[in-house]
Amino acid sequence: MSLEDPVVITCAISGALANRDQCPAIPYTPAEYAAEARRIVDEGGVHIHIHARRPDGTPSYEPEDFTAIHDAIRAEVGDAAILNFSTGTIGVSVEKRVEYLRACPPEVAALNMGSMNYAKYSKRRRDFVFSTVFPNPFDEIIALLKAMNELGIKPEHECFDVGHVGSLTPLIDMGVLRAPLHVDFVMGVVGGIPPTARNLAVMADNLNDVPGGPHHWGVIGISRGQWRLLNAALALGGSIRVGVEDNLYLPDGTMATSNGELIAKAREMVENAGRRPATVDEARALLGVQPRGVAA
Repeated sequence: MSLEDPVVITCAISGALANRDQCPAIPYTPAEYAAEARRIVDEGGVHIHIHARRPDGTPSYEPEDFTAIHDAIRAEVGDAAILNFSTGTIGVSVEKRVEYLRACPPEVAALNMGSMNYAKYSKRRRDFVFSTVFPNPFDEIIALLKAMNELGIKPEHECFDVGHVGSLTPLIDMGVLRAPLHVDFVMGVVGGIPPTARNLAVMADNLNDVPGGPHHWGVIGISRGQWRLLNAALALGGSIRVGVEDNLYLPDGTMATSNGELIAKAREMVENAGRRPATVDEARALLGVQPRGVAA
């Protein structure tokens, strides 16, 4: 990737962990997802990462909820955004995840690239707020890749540590993964790689060693340290993601009133870095996504 490349601005529109007690901007119903998608697109976001919820806000892995959210967003913004379904979860079978991909195939689906401890730590309490193991074994990764290949879905490889980047090479060699790749480096989760600019450069350098490049990459920063990582990614030639799944706060510490407000700040950072936001057509080309209506 190059500093001359336009920046794909992605929004993680809802997540599955936080709720409206923590941030009133989190959408629950399909109509609320559509309204947030309109704000995202109007502010320059071109790629929307979706975790489904039921209208009461609880996470859902049911095909009908993904389909309802997908269709509501498409009705609101048309082809102006790439839609991306998460497949990351704990305790939900591969078969169930493939079911919702098959029922309503998105253009992109997120694919976690390795197992890890996954935690949040409180310095004030000197204890973990939560701590679990996030299992993503190779057999599940391969099964999801085969389904995505069959359905014409572009994988978004979410790498929480350097070893996850290394896991891409054998999958290319096996033929279940097709280069060039679309990779996001997830930084700021306790148990994953620490969220520093130096570590982001290490992740990008390791991706350069994966065959079939150049590959497109971006950064996903968790919590308010996200804004520093966005600056680092922009300086290194990468793309960026914001949204209420990752971080609820603007750089000045005020809570965001919408995903659109976070996207507007991200777009401003892109422009201040001397780069420009990608159009949705440019984003599809950079991510390796077929234009809408064109067979894979």
